Amino acid sequence: MAKISINNISNAIYESIKDKNGNDLDLAIKNIVEFLKNKNLLSKKEDILKKLEEIKDKEEGIIKMKVYTRDKLGDKEEKELEKYIKEKYRAKDIQIEKLEEKNILGGIRIEIGDEIIDLTLKNKLHQLQNYLITN
Repeated sequence: MAKISINNISNAIYESIKDKNGNDLDLAIKNIVEFLKNKNLLSKKEDILKKLEEIKDKEEGIIKMKVYTRDKLGDKEEKELEKYIKEKYRAKDIQIEKLEEKNILGGIRIEIGDEIIDLTLKNKLHQLQNYLITN
């Protein structure tokens, strides 16, 4: 028997409830829960919900990102960053989680899903070192 992936389950759930409301939505959710119970997948509910949220955000053009800096990000920098990310990902909305990390000497590190944009001073020095060693 083939293994059912979280991605496939989440996509199927999303498609089955996408345009439903009221009694139709209630019935669809009941069927989904019954399916997950019968397949012993209720223990994976957190992973499924996380994936469903990712699918919904993608459909709606929402980007969620974590921004790590040594000190608090200023309003001007935040607006510039938001504009850049909106253009790069063609997003309609950006949700920023700002995190201060004291081991960052300078610069910024951005996480968007599985992608990391590392503009920290440490990373820039590392890139320079690699460049000087190889050239």
